[in-house]
Amino acid sequence: MARPRKPLLSRDRIIEAAGALVDAEGLEAVSTRRLAAALGVSGPSLYNHFRTKDEILDAVADAVSARVDLSMFDGGQDWRAALHAWAHSYRDALADHPNIVPVLARGPGRRPAGLRLADAVFGAMTAAGWPAAQATRIGALMRYFILGSAVASFAGGFVDDRTAYDPADYPHLGQAHLLAERGREVDEGAFETGLAALLDGLALQYEALPAS
Repeated sequence: MARPRKPLLSRDRIIEAAGALVDAEGLEAVSTRRLAAALGVSGPSLYNHFRTKDEILDAVADAVSARVDLSMFDGGQDWRAALHAWAHSYRDALADHPNIVPVLARGPGRRPAGLRLADAVFGAMTAAGWPAAQATRIGALMRYFILGSAVASFAGGFVDDRTAYDPADYPHLGQAHLLAERGREVDEGAFETGLAALLDGLALQYEALPAS
């Protein structure tokens, strides 16, 4: 009886395996040796699809960018509603894969999904009447804010131990030990508060734009 054939090695299989490794153990865990072992192939065979480890990580990052919904920029929503919906979709994608954020923070480079994302935001802002220079700044501002929100949990920085925050030293942190168990609620609330503040500020600038 013939033995089952191994699945053919492909870019998608390599990206999937590398992404799982990044999610589980971080960027430092990714090596051609680890990936080859996970895929049941020899190390050199990976180079038929990717020249370097950095190319693999770029592809993993782009796969995450590809999960971000961009449909709101084609649906007739006003620019503020579109940015709000997009920001939440982007943050949701990053929240599932926080370890890849440092790669995404380098910018889109030549990554197709990352470039489509940047193109969609810039195109929607200029179509709404924002000057090109300001539309570029808005795209950068939103990216800084969204990526920063995904790097770490604010609430997760506090420990669930009342004695860690002596009122003699930290008179305003008497309830800080409660933050750890409410991490998601705190972080989501902070994101929404910051997003609303950003969009409110942009709306004021938009109203001040000279009539075309």
